[in-house]
Amino acid sequence: MVRLNRIYTRTGDDGTTGLVDGSRLPKHHARLEAVGAVDEANCAIGLAICALSGSLAEHLRRIQNDLFDLGADLATPGDDFAPSDMSLRIVAAQTEWLEQRIDAENAELAPLTSFILPGGSEAAARLHLARTAARRAERAVTALAENSPVNPQALAYINRLSDYMFVLARLVNDGGAGDVLWVPGASR
Repeated sequence: MVRLNRIYTRTGDDGTTGLVDGSRLPKHHARLEAVGAVDEANCAIGLAICALSGSLAEHLRRIQNDLFDLGADLATPGDDFAPSDMSLRIVAAQTEWLEQRIDAENAELAPLTSFILPGGSEAAARLHLARTAARRAERAVTALAENSPVNPQALAYINRLSDYMFVLARLVNDGGAGDVLWVPGASR
């Protein structure tokens, strides 16, 4: 269990941050950019939850917890991606749950006939914001993966997350009826 008695430690005053294994990296390192981007996506999801209730809010709370798991995974350097008492790793079941939710929610929607603009309802706009934050996190995680080992399950999970946010945004937009459709060249 995590226990934080003090919020500041002063250990980062030199511009570094500690990782799970005790090593330290500059705060601007690609690994910490990825961890930070995942944290931002988590915050955007928290904002979306404020506009939702019921099972959708519960699903997003589960995802928020998974995103803490993802942050811990990314903050654990190395190439052993097996979960253990000392290493929290994203596992296939977490990604599979997201895929099941995407399929279930998407089954309630009419097929897309156009790209859609972010918005419609406030809840949908917040979910679109969370979607773009998840995409930014994905870019940061894949940038890290170019030069450092990254858990393949972490890559899959963050890739599915933005898809789920997109489907949820459509769902809360009256099942897609409230989607704002893109009209190519409408302002010419």
